[in-house]
Amino acid sequence: MEYLKINGEQFYNMVVHASNKLEQQKEYVNSLNVFPVPDGDTGTNMSMTFRAAVKELENKGIESVGEASKKLAKGALMGARGNSGVILSQILRGISKGLEGKDEADSVEFAYALSEGAKSAYKAVMRPTEGTILTVVRGAAESAVASTKTNVTELMEEVCTQAKIVLDKTPEMLPALKKAKVVDSGGMGLLIIMQGFYEALNKDIKATIEEYHKSAENVSAANNLVDHEIKYGYCTEFIVLGDSSKADEFKNEINEFGDSMIVVGYEDVIKVHIHTNDPGLVLSKAVQLGELSKIKIDNMREEHRSLIVSENSYAHEVHEHTTVEEEPKKYGFISVAAGEGIKNIFLDLGVDYVIEGGQTMNPSTQDIIECVSKLNAENIFILPNNKNIIMAASQAAEISNKNLIVLPTKTIPQGISCLTMFNPEAEVEDNIEEMKDVIETVSTGSITYAVRDTEMDGIEIKEGNILGLLEGKIKEVGQDVYEVTDKLIEHMVNEDSSLITLFYGNECDRNKAEELKNRLEDRYPDLDIQSYDGEQPLYYFIISVE
Repeated sequence: MEYLKINGEQFYNMVVHASNKLEQQKEYVNSLNVFPVPDGDTGTNMSMTFRAAVKELENKGIESVGEASKKLAKGALMGARGNSGVILSQILRGISKGLEGKDEADSVEFAYALSEGAKSAYKAVMRPTEGTILTVVRGAAESAVASTKTNVTELMEEVCTQAKIVLDKTPEMLPALKKAKVVDSGGMGLLIIMQGFYEALNKDIKATIEEYHKSAENVSAANNLVDHEIKYGYCTEFIVLGDSSKADEFKNEINEFGDSMIVVGYEDVIKVHIHTNDPGLVLSKAVQLGELSKIKIDNMREEHRSLIVSENSYAHEVHEHTTVEEEPKKYGFISVAAGEGIKNIFLDLGVDYVIEGGQTMNPSTQDIIECVSKLNAENIFILPNNKNIIMAASQAAEISNKNLIVLPTKTIPQGISCLTMFNPEAEVEDNIEEMKDVIETVSTGSITYAVRDTEMDGIEIKEGNILGLLEGKIKEVGQDVYEVTDKLIEHMVNEDSSLITLFYGNECDRNKAEELKNRLEDRYPDLDIQSYDGEQPLYYFIISVE
């Protein structure tokens, strides 16, 4: 099909078809994970991010390609999950910049937009690594800019061809990919999106957003943060198409009508979320600012939602939430964790809210922003506790109107150690320095299982093998959980060690975990040995040595 120019409707068909295509193939993208551990979530994160983006376009009837791309970028910004999702959101943000103000885009203009997408992605990453999605998007953009095609369909065909060529070269750029005999998973996700763009144009597809069954881990983490006794019964969400500079003023105006409030201004829209007993009153005030869009009202008293925290954790959360005073406290904490036992530990250490997440369950930027809205604090520390959540947390910090400080914790033990070093009487900068310093002193090990056959660093691994990871790298492989754990700890302990902490997961035998602790106490009489039932999924043990 020939398209010398594409308008908003055609762009809508392109992105919706691409989103459906990526959702259908996300498990294949997940399977390209280099490590044979159960954390291959690149496809899931990219798909959830892209689906959040296209939802912003649903039922809008947008004719302008510039307006369509702007809404797509905004949806991706808030829905971004994991590093791959954040990078994808930045690609879409760059494309939106390239198409800004255009009713239609010809092949040259669309090629320029793809180039802006690549530039935006590279800027978002502090230390770009070649052989990843970044390399693929740059290669695709360069081929688009160099193309002489006037038909946008033919342009996208060339882009897909070049993206595939670059993707196939990624194993030569990253030794880890070559050893695992896979291409980069993020790059594959991007290729699927580009192929979706091309197919929609070539086959003149009139796309509709396909609905998929949401598994438990795909439910928004922040939606689970509900009050044990619901004071305000209607979860009300909508967008105001108006002057975003009035966001703070509107927030103050509706503050008395509910709680769990988020009012975020971005360019020419204001995104609102509030729990209230009078949605009509809130909407009547909002309509004075501009046209209302994407109105969604849920009766929370009728809904059964899974809880993020246990009943004890809930008591803690409600206490924090219902005793907020007009004057904000100096410090607040938000942590990401999985496992009731581990979440309770964070709450006991003073964390205000725990977002359920970790491997395979990365919270979105919006999940974090919604949690931030519940905290009446001058300075809010965020503990991601996973390297794949840091970028989404940082993106939340960039768009929030509160002072959010992202501590770059990559593991649960690092997050716990930061909290133990926190001094509520100290100044913000002193606390940041102290907590960042302690991150470097924590050695983290974990015990999980192999999800496929592979070979890593000369070690042959079979599906189902027990893996001992030290700082994310495979150190031990065996058949018995407790033997592998025992051997891994030997690698972790040195003459400076003073404390070993074990967090055992929901697949562990409690008695065997205690027997392991006893053996460690006999072997290391000068060290303090602690053991906790973390109840975490996927990992039999998370181990900290300090």
